[in-house]
Amino acid sequence: MTNSLKKVKKNSILITDKIKSYNIYIAALLIIILLTSCTSKEKLPLKKSISQYGITWTFSKSVQVGKFITGDYYVVGPVTIISVSPAPENGRNGSMLNGTTCYESGYDSRTIRYDENLTAKPPITMKPGYSLISTISLKDDELHRQPVFPRPVSKRQTYLKSAAVLTCMSSPVSSDALRPSYSDTVNSVYYANNLRRNLLPKLPRVKNTPEFSKWERIFERPWIDHTRGWGNRQTHPTDNMPEYAIEISKSVSESSLLLMLDFPDEEKEKLLLSFIQYGIDLWGIANAGGGWEAAGGYGVGRKWPIILAGILLGDKKMQMPDKYIPGIRFSEDEQTMYGSGWTGAKALFAGHSGIHGKKDRGPYEHLRPSKWQSAANEQYRRGCSVSWIGTALAARIMHAENLWSHNAFFDYADRWMTEDDAKPLTEIRKYFPKDLIGRDIGRLPQRTSGNTFIDDMWNKYRNDITDLKN
Repeated sequence: MTNSLKKVKKNSILITDKIKSYNIYIAALLIIILLTSCTSKEKLPLKKSISQYGITWTFSKSVQVGKFITGDYYVVGPVTIISVSPAPENGRNGSMLNGTTCYESGYDSRTIRYDENLTAKPPITMKPGYSLISTISLKDDELHRQPVFPRPVSKRQTYLKSAAVLTCMSSPVSSDALRPSYSDTVNSVYYANNLRRNLLPKLPRVKNTPEFSKWERIFERPWIDHTRGWGNRQTHPTDNMPEYAIEISKSVSESSLLLMLDFPDEEKEKLLLSFIQYGIDLWGIANAGGGWEAAGGYGVGRKWPIILAGILLGDKKMQMPDKYIPGIRFSEDEQTMYGSGWTGAKALFAGHSGIHGKKDRGPYEHLRPSKWQSAANEQYRRGCSVSWIGTALAARIMHAENLWSHNAFFDYADRWMTEDDAKPLTEIRKYFPKDLIGRDIGRLPQRTSGNTFIDDMWNKYRNDITDLKN
């Protein structure tokens, strides 16, 4: 055998040995992974009951209990809950399974669309894929209680104080798992480690930048948002979330812009995870048949959390809800349209009930104020518009206009922030000096969001968006 052939044979043996060693290494690694996955179930503690946010669930026997990264509990099932405390009785402290997306709810009999048949009462059997939302009702003398995002009016309309979500899983999940949507019985799990945090820009802060702690608390607990229509606000727990969707929309606007500033990632993390969790919950609601049709301020604020969660999680369907859930309804889209407005504007507010509205709840800006039937549409135009500005800017900064897929929304936001409405207000006040509850019809003027932080962000970044990301 020639020296060259001997050398080739020797090299072949070396390569073969390396391949064998590599295969042994891979096999060992797979065994470790399999052993870890098999034994992780035993690592979860066994508990007979668990408590969160004032609510206690007690089981028929000790069950494996884990926590998602946002702090919400899960159990490895199936399990049976033999009691919930405070007890669901006398039409109070209700629980519901799997976040049904109808207009009715089973939480509190004082709500306008209460259905006792929707109340889950012990014993409650939970299979993997099930979620249980349990609540604490406000007492009659607590109805003045301000929600975690305060409302600037004395009268509140929610009847719930607190809520917690318990999810039933088929097996343990890793510590970075985000909770599946409470309306998602498939248990779709997303992971914090897969978040593409690098897509969030790190823009220099503006003068009136708020503290993270405020928004961390507001988003800290699950936002219970699965019911539809006007009664939706009556099932928003005060300790968990804003009561009225105008404040939901304002929260989404301000917090999403805050996440785009040059804070260290670790400082953003808690708010980021909570915001993404809300987007996941909304996505599950949307896939279960839910939606947020135009109805004054009741449907606003839900689209952007879904899209932004989809962007950061790399979920193309979540990024484009209109495409992948045909017929899904979002208030911002139904309430903005193109046309010829009486002020000369082309991007118009489509009315209280949007493009589907009738009489004094539908499109009206093509008419001069003397032809309006009431002040209703103008009142809601102003109330909704100020809550949209931060969202429109955040979506532009993320170059998500095509994902949003409704250009009239963005053009309308630009109109609101640039059109001087001093003269139009003079004409409006001739016919409708007050809104429906006696306030000045022009109390929310154009060219401002009513929020100094959002105004600062708009003034600094709206006209300089092309190269903003990172």
